[in-house]
Amino acid sequence: MLHDRIRKSIEAGDLEGALACMAPQIVLHSPVTFKPFEGRDAVGLLFGILFRTFEDFRYVGEYVATDGATVLHFRTRVGDRDVEGIDLMRFDGDGLIDDFTVFVRPLSAVNALRDSIGAQLAAEGR
Repeated sequence: MLHDRIRKSIEAGDLEGALACMAPQIVLHSPVTFKPFEGRDAVGLLFGILFRTFEDFRYVGEYVATDGATVLHFRTRVGDRDVEGIDLMRFDGDGLIDDFTVFVRPLSAVNALRDSIGAQLAAEGR
């Protein structure tokens, strides 16, 4: 199943593998930006930054809704902060991820994530 492929790709830091699971028109909603990331190129930029930022990223749970949406529960570290979150993924008619929403806790982890990726996004003109 696709959520197995995306899970393995993200855990391995495999950007090409992760992007292959995403629709060209994917929209990613981030916990640290008001404006979503739209399109595979924008999401690829973000994932590249996240793969460099996260330490010991791992999925610890998986839940599939009756409508096929998938939630992957993760844990990781950003600097000295433990981070817990979920990735909520919805799929298009071709089975590719077209809507991806990230939720993160606690607030100190959201702040650490914002600080860490904010400068990198700014350097990329985002």
